[in-house]
Amino acid sequence: MMLTRLSPFLKFCLALHGVALLALCVMPQHWLVLLLLLVLLHGLIALAGLLPRCSLLGPNLSRLPTSSIRRGEVAITIDDGPDPAVTPAVLDILRQYGVKATFFCIGERAAQYPALCRQAALDGHAVENHGQRHRKQTSLFGVAGWRREVGEGRATLQAITGQSTRFFRPIAGLRNPLLEPVLQREGLFLASWTRRGYDTRVHDPELVYTRLLRNLAAGDILLLHDGNAARTADGTPLILAVLPRLLEELARRKLQAVTLPQACQPD
Repeated sequence: MMLTRLSPFLKFCLALHGVALLALCVMPQHWLVLLLLLVLLHGLIALAGLLPRCSLLGPNLSRLPTSSIRRGEVAITIDDGPDPAVTPAVLDILRQYGVKATFFCIGERAAQYPALCRQAALDGHAVENHGQRHRKQTSLFGVAGWRREVGEGRATLQAITGQSTRFFRPIAGLRNPLLEPVLQREGLFLASWTRRGYDTRVHDPELVYTRLLRNLAAGDILLLHDGNAARTADGTPLILAVLPRLLEELARRKLQAVTLPQACQPD
């Protein structure tokens, strides 16, 4: 990993390692104190990887750019699909309201249901990279593991839609310091979110809706799921119960839902 690929925080951490090594050579009797300081430092690095919106490990799009905020835009991002039981209905709702969204698709699912990804792209939505396999241990990957997860996911989606991806979102936003150099090499940007409704775990659409609307404002990136969606008491996927109300509220507030690539275009 090249030093120039590290965030300022990680460069600082690397410098502290050098200082600790020098201090160990000069004051070997204090080795235990130095070791404890390094353990705390590594704990801080690990904590940064567990916070999806944290930018200490590298650039992280958790809110839309200033130009997008001035235009009164928000972004609806939809993860973990495509799902043949949910995604077609999501596309129908978006089409009905004339709204564009960003689908973070899993490569393996996209390969299984390519027509759904192609339809999303044809409808003008952004189809972005959510990794090839979406395994829970992804955040523990080394450089080679991240290259496979990111690179294969990107190649799968591009082969299906004919379009290049611009953004990557790891599972649950969890990562480690080795992801950002891989994203730089692939020319991708890490994207998280402003708020989420936890619609993969919560079965109450009113609670999910309330969480998404809390302090809603231009520049927000909202997270929903078409894949792994929780169900309401009558078996309706949460996103289908929440999305129409959300789009109506956005229209009432005169907020325009756009894709992440659209939001990142300058004025």
